[in-house]
Amino acid sequence: MEIIIRPIVTEKMTVLGEKLNRYGFIVDRKANKIEIKNAVEKLYGVTVKDVNTINYHGKKKSRYTKDGLIRGRANHYKKAYVTLAGEDKIDFYSNI
Repeated sequence: MEIIIRPIVTEKMTVLGEKLNRYGFIVDRKANKIEIKNAVEKLYGVTVKDVNTINYHGKKKSRYTKDGLIRGRANHYKKAYVTLAGEDKIDFYSNI
């Protein structure tokens, strides 16, 4: 899918998935909540109850090298927290 880039698999998101049935995804920056909801329902075959989105702006980074100071920034990205309805679950480890 072009809307969902990758799931967020961390300890914090694993706990949220177990307790609140909430999962995180890195999504396309131009995607809206309705598109994200439809993409998750189609990709994982679940019913989505709620979608919350957060826009992150890349931090400025700099490092010192042999050639001098190099400046840049990390990429901007959008994060989506998806709450599933009922007893639906998403298992990210099933196809490993």
